[in-house]
Parts: sequence; structure tokens; C-alpha cells
Amino acid sequence: MKKKILFGSILTLVLLFAFYYLFVYYAHFSEGYRAGELVKISKKGVIFKTWEGEMSQGVSEAQIFKFSVEGNKKELINTLIDLQGEKVKLTYIERYRTFVWLGNTKYYITNAEKAKKSDLINSDENLD
Repeated sequence: MKKKILFGSILTLVLLFAFYYLFVYYAHFSEGYRAGELVKISKKGVIFKTWEGEMSQGVSEAQIFKFSVEGNKKELINTLIDLQGEKVKLTYIERYRTFVWLGNTKYYITNAEKAKKSDLINSDENLD
């Protein structure tokens, strides 16, 4: 009887964690676009190496948009590396939470492209 209770408790915990992980990974709080100058993209971490970046949307430190990129998106990471120092338009999703092995921020880039002048003029309308 005790083995059944122990097994049931462990199974319940595993299922709860799996549900929580799936919710955090697939449920997006918001999605949108940001435009500015791509300041940096780098691989960070001691145990979990994640790709982190920053984009300047103005002059002050308060206008720095920090984001993460999932490690399995190699083509996107290479595009971001090539676009460092350029004006870019980033497409992102915002998650409710994150896990340390996914990234340091709740903002995850899904696409990056060199910005057109109209992207930079209208970027303030797209801010959260």
C-alpha cells in the first residue's frame, strides 16, 4: 500500500512539472516587434549556456531591450551575429516565465531582419 502511495505521489509530481513546463514553453504572454540597433549577441552561462542579446532603442540605458534566443535556432543565431551593429527589426514572443536552460529573459526572438527606415520610425508604437 505504501509503495502505491509513493509511486502515485512521484507520478503526480512528474506530471505537474511536465504540465508546468509545457505551459511555460508554449503559452505566450505577448508577441510583437521591436526595432533598433543590435548591440550584442553572446553565449552566456556556467552550467547552462544560453544565447542572450541586447538591442538599443534609444540613447539611455532604460531603452535597452534584453532578449534570449533558444540554442536550437542556429540559423537565427548566425543571422543575429551577422547583424551586430546594424539597425534591425526583431520579432519576439514573451513568455510568462522561463527556465535557466532556455534563457535569462522572458523575451525570445523568433525572427531577425535588417530594419527598413519605416520600421525604425514606427518602433515606438510597438513597445510594451
